[in-house]
Amino acid sequence: MNIQSAFRFIFCLLVCPALLFSCGNGEVDYDPGISDDYSHLTDIQHYRQWGVYNVHDPSCIKADDGYYYLYSTDAIYWPPGAVRESDTIQTGFVQVRRSPDLVNWEFVGWAFEKIPEAAMKHIRVASGGREPHNLWAPYIQKHKDEYRLYYSASLFGANTSFIGLAVSESPLGPWRQAGGVVKTFETDPVNAIDPSVVTDAETGRQWMHYGSYFGGMYVLELDPETGLALHEGDLGHCVARRAEGDIRIIEAPEVIYNPELEQYFLFVSYDPLFSHYNIRVGRSDFPEGPFHDYFGRDMMEEENNVPVITYPYRFSGHPGWAGVGHNAVILDDGRYFLFHQGRLAPGNHMMVLHVREVFWTENGWPVVSPQRYAGVPQTPVSREELIGPWEEIRLAEVKDTVSLWQGQIPPGGWHYDTLQFNNSAKIALNADGFIEGRDGLQWAMEGDRLYLTREEGKQAEELIVFRGWDWELGRETVLYSGLGINGFGIWGKRVEEARP
Repeated sequence: MNIQSAFRFIFCLLVCPALLFSCGNGEVDYDPGISDDYSHLTDIQHYRQWGVYNVHDPSCIKADDGYYYLYSTDAIYWPPGAVRESDTIQTGFVQVRRSPDLVNWEFVGWAFEKIPEAAMKHIRVASGGREPHNLWAPYIQKHKDEYRLYYSASLFGANTSFIGLAVSESPLGPWRQAGGVVKTFETDPVNAIDPSVVTDAETGRQWMHYGSYFGGMYVLELDPETGLALHEGDLGHCVARRAEGDIRIIEAPEVIYNPELEQYFLFVSYDPLFSHYNIRVGRSDFPEGPFHDYFGRDMMEEENNVPVITYPYRFSGHPGWAGVGHNAVILDDGRYFLFHQGRLAPGNHMMVLHVREVFWTENGWPVVSPQRYAGVPQTPVSREELIGPWEEIRLAEVKDTVSLWQGQIPPGGWHYDTLQFNNSAKIALNADGFIEGRDGLQWAMEGDRLYLTREEGKQAEELIVFRGWDWELGRETVLYSGLGINGFGIWGKRVEEARP
């Protein structure tokens, strides 16, 4: 065992010893041993135990040392009426975590000691003297030998905003301020928050996507050598909007390049981050757009685009997850992983990191696992393992129960109701090829694909089959994920041990 392997072994042993031991039958136990409820760790004195907790708007990179580093918004859940036990610990701005395996995360501190002065100055000038109190939506990138950390400063409910850049030779810093990339005023058509950077695979040109409720998603060209705007003061051009954009949310662009498909994918989040937050996707041949959705519609048109790959959901035995949006995506040794917050019901205040593996349909669209990643190895799944009871979730839009304010749930507007989630339905895949609980639906397996058809053999739905961890039942299981003919995600998990 080399030094790095030994260090990782010790790290896993300290953070989650369950991963390092075998079950009684000789198989490895992949139980992450992570509770969804962290209300007992909310006081600042427990910050080193936050791990996957208090994660909002994540961005992730795999660094040269083999560790995954995750950066996120300065958001900390604090129970209403709770008494703070310690005010002596100095906090900072932009939370930083690392992990050896995408499952166990160590909170390592904050990137900055204070909000950069350039950001403070712009917000003061643009708002008439008001100041930001935290930093939002960081984005991490490696360019040559330099780590680049983009960040957002803004005032909630306003588009007086600033995207800045800090650089370092290490993912842990120290960070040097490199300058402002884009800044916006109340009169501008876009909001300078939520940056994401992508490089043109053919030309090497770099593009930053950014934006929010105020004007939609924009893209501007960067200077690859500096990481700043190629043309100072450039706001770029709009690439994505949505229906009812004056009252409904679109934000949090994340753009990646898939080298096998030779296409660029734009992930965006819709609806209130506190409740119905969901992730949708478009794709393009060019990093600067135009991007088109599942039905070929230009995302610049004021429509609601699909596919929808996450939506607040609830499997049986769990109160549910809301706010499953604002994602990051990485490509790691041929596998894609998506990161986002999940807000734990019924209160929807606690923010827990969700890491999901991404799979690709035959026609080139991403879908994500219905369960969080736990490191379960991907070995072939047999047809026999599919036969039996399942829980299935067919993602669908859920109507808001209150009037929105700038696309968000107003204070006091959330009231827990299981109908505010996409709930699972009990079905069974029968040995004769029919699906119990889905009248007239048949199933057939080819390789790692499960195809669902009506009796007449029309309107096939493609589902990708894989192994994973059932976080509700606490065991390994078989999962599937795909897209319905309407462009909304379909999730399934086997809920009973397959017969030998």
